Amino acid sequence: MKKLLFTITVFAMTITMNAQEKKGITLTVVIENVLNDEGHVLSALHNEATFMKAEGLETSHDKAEAGELILTFENIQPGEYAFSALHDANDNNSMDFEPNGMPKEDYAMSGNSMPMGPPTFSDAKFTVEKEDMQLTLRF
Repeated sequence: MKKLLFTITVFAMTITMNAQEKKGITLTVVIENVLNDEGHVLSALHNEATFMKAEGLETSHDKAEAGELILTFENIQPGEYAFSALHDANDNNSMDFEPNGMPKEDYAMSGNSMPMGPPTFSDAKFTVEKEDMQLTLRF
């Protein structure tokens, strides 16, 4: 019985140590130029599968405050990602559009590409490798 208990304990410790080895990087996102304190800033980290299709892999819902917003995401694994942010000033949890299709609310996207029409993952993507990183986006 003692041998079985010892084996189970060693196995559990091995699993715990292996899980700790998979720790990813810290991604800091600085969103500049939040114009006012109305509503919330909604943001999301996406991979290609979720970009413009589903909720992000990591999301944030923060009270808007004029100036700069700093977000931190921990344990991000290496790969290609895109980041989006929306200043949802009226708190309806969606982007509002003018009749001509232009957004009414401020938004930002990694890659700093502002195409006419919806952004693409290839325009917005960035690569996470082994070092912590910072993105700066501007509304």
